[in-house]
Amino acid sequence: MDYTNLGRTGLSVSRLCLGTMNFGPQTTEPDSFAIMDRALEHGLNFYDTANVYGWKTGEGITEQIIGRWLAQGGGRREKVVLATKVYGRMGDWPNEQGLSARHIIRACEDSLRRLQTDTIDLYQMHHVSRSTPWEEIWQAMQTLVDQGKVLYVGSSNFAGWHLAAAQESATRRNFLGLVSEQAIYNLFTRHIELEVIPAAQHYGIGVIPWSPLHGGLLGGAIRKLAEGGAERAKSGRSAETLAEHRPTVEAYEKLCADLGHDPADVALAWLLSRPGVTAPIIGPRTVEQLDKSLGALDVSLSDDVLARLDELFPPVGKGGPGPEAWAW
Repeated sequence: MDYTNLGRTGLSVSRLCLGTMNFGPQTTEPDSFAIMDRALEHGLNFYDTANVYGWKTGEGITEQIIGRWLAQGGGRREKVVLATKVYGRMGDWPNEQGLSARHIIRACEDSLRRLQTDTIDLYQMHHVSRSTPWEEIWQAMQTLVDQGKVLYVGSSNFAGWHLAAAQESATRRNFLGLVSEQAIYNLFTRHIELEVIPAAQHYGIGVIPWSPLHGGLLGGAIRKLAEGGAERAKSGRSAETLAEHRPTVEAYEKLCADLGHDPADVALAWLLSRPGVTAPIIGPRTVEQLDKSLGALDVSLSDDVLARLDELFPPVGKGGPGPEAWAW
């Protein structure tokens, strides 16, 4: 397993991050335990979750599963860089969501209890709050850091200017501020290249891409559909996207076949080659899917292949950061 620093920090994390959103709704607790154990066997030490995962309001089902896994001991907690999130609705009352100081503190306490740990390594804001001032957010986060309940703070789904505003406010408090930004990023969805990635690089914020396979469409969806699989590509947004972009996906899968690599490995390897990217999030539902995902670490993409991928999946505007992407 390869490791890198999380943003500008000294914290070492694996180049792939284990996403746990399937734990509970899609993957049973015993299978979730098996996936997390196998991840450690592979040297994968970066685990991401959220208090809303499990999708039963206020219960934090996925965090509970992870907590029971950690409680088995055997060095599990010591080996894992544990990340969770705050923002989503955890109850029916108005202060049981968002980024008020009250909700941040209470949500952290609840996550610690469910995770059966004393410290959250990376506490991420799951979404930007347009109604809460940064002074209030950072006061709450700094309290948690001072208490040893949180070590690092990250964001998710922020725009570039949100990163700048957050970091400038943190700097005025002599606080470390953000060390990571979790954003949707894949060959189909490249808009963060305009301003989020440049802002993250400027401030030393590591980028953690979610949905690296774009709902499975970059994981060999057409081949799997022909074989009777790819359930996610049969309905909803994935089916609509595939219908609209089928020639592109077909050409992509042919390119991957010519390279001798699985399409999912190529999609992850492309992300690993991108500037500013720390670790794409993989969300295996089975141990077999986890094992397969690690193949991406052995894929090296030539300049010609990267250029062909840009042809198939054009960047926004002229490519690269703004304003050059849309101006002279």
